[in-house]
Amino acid sequence: MSQSGTSTPIADDSADERKALDYVQQAYRLAGDIPGLPDVSETWRPMRAAVVGAGTMGGGIAMALANVGIPVVLIDRSTEDVLGGLAKIKATYAHSVRSGRLKQSAADRRMRSITTATDIAAVARADIVIEAVFEDLPLKLDVFGALDRHAKKGAILGTNTSALDIDAIAAATSRPEQVIGTHFFSPANVMRLLEVIPGAKTAPLVEARVMALGRLLGKVPVRAGNQYGFIGNAMLLDYLRQADFLLEEGSFPSEVDRVLKKFGLAMGPYTMSDMSGLGVLAEVKRKEILTRTDDRRHADIALLPVDLGRLGQKTGAGWYRYAEGDRTPQRDPEMDRHIVEYSARTGVQRRAISDEEILKRCLYALVNRAAYLLEQGVAARPSDIDLVYVTGYGFPAHKGGLLYWADSIGLADVLADVERFHGQHGVWWEPAPLLVRLGRAGATFANLDAAAGGGQS
Repeated sequence: MSQSGTSTPIADDSADERKALDYVQQAYRLAGDIPGLPDVSETWRPMRAAVVGAGTMGGGIAMALANVGIPVVLIDRSTEDVLGGLAKIKATYAHSVRSGRLKQSAADRRMRSITTATDIAAVARADIVIEAVFEDLPLKLDVFGALDRHAKKGAILGTNTSALDIDAIAAATSRPEQVIGTHFFSPANVMRLLEVIPGAKTAPLVEARVMALGRLLGKVPVRAGNQYGFIGNAMLLDYLRQADFLLEEGSFPSEVDRVLKKFGLAMGPYTMSDMSGLGVLAEVKRKEILTRTDDRRHADIALLPVDLGRLGQKTGAGWYRYAEGDRTPQRDPEMDRHIVEYSARTGVQRRAISDEEILKRCLYALVNRAAYLLEQGVAARPSDIDLVYVTGYGFPAHKGGLLYWADSIGLADVLADVERFHGQHGVWWEPAPLLVRLGRAGATFANLDAAAGGGQS
């Protein structure tokens, strides 16, 4: 069991919080400053849009478009699929009306902006098409082959992949210059982050227009490089891995979540996983098992609740249990017992783990991966990473974002802990060369923002 009452690596102060919030606002402005992109008129907007896939993501993207008056056709394989997606959209608008956030007339107007089709040829009039089908590369390649046949010349072809190779998807078409990653976050009608991922052949005008569309939709568009997971999810893998290792070694989901929520995150990893649904995460894990190397430790405990038939909130049980009609996670002694038994079966000796270790292993894993992404050019500047984690992953804005927070601790101290974890836990903790250079030089991530023309206010 973890120990409570341990101090976190940073103390909050009102003046520091104001400075951190000012920095986040500056990060918003800097994210749109991408050298080499053509200017896009403030009056530009797609006249028509299409979304392929009427599931949760596709429906949310269609709503985001309809909310700003862009007519959109929602396409799926069957009448049942598209009508089911449309019913969820209608229910979402109805809920907003009942809660007083939206007038009925506005909801009706938005619903009229959304039409449906079961033939992908319905994309023919769209200025932008966004694919939002299941995260499966062969399926996406089939969709983009069809889009190439039916979309009009000059149409932007966006893929809502959360991790896959944009160039591989673009290669399914004869127009890779029109293909770009458009990674919305769920629920797409609410979440503000939009990762924009150009491929090797994406035209600068296409990228500029998608960035402009993001702003039109009220999103925070952040450019990311075409590497697996882009910015946010590439880092999330390290975060979830460390959380799972902590479960195997002695923590419980409620303890990990408590520490991270106390720090200021919107929710911990296990509450988040239960909310998202554990089945999809388990499928990703099962595919990873088939190809992973054996030169390092792996954590497969994410399969445990799924193998027990616990898929998260939607089944009333996941890492937590849920009362009927209530989404409040409740610690479940039965699940905790299964975790203890899992550790015994896999030969891991459980031990007491402090709050400080939980916090550092989860958050410093993010910092270390962020440093890799900066050096690889996947993220252009530290403030872009901070913006991604504040707007898309619930990192507390009053701490300025992940790398701003790391600077406030001192990168020499962060590096010392990363090197200690590397010695204790192996290859996953190999320090990023950039973190090593900054830490040993007494420098900060903010120095990199300043060199890129930004800097902290």
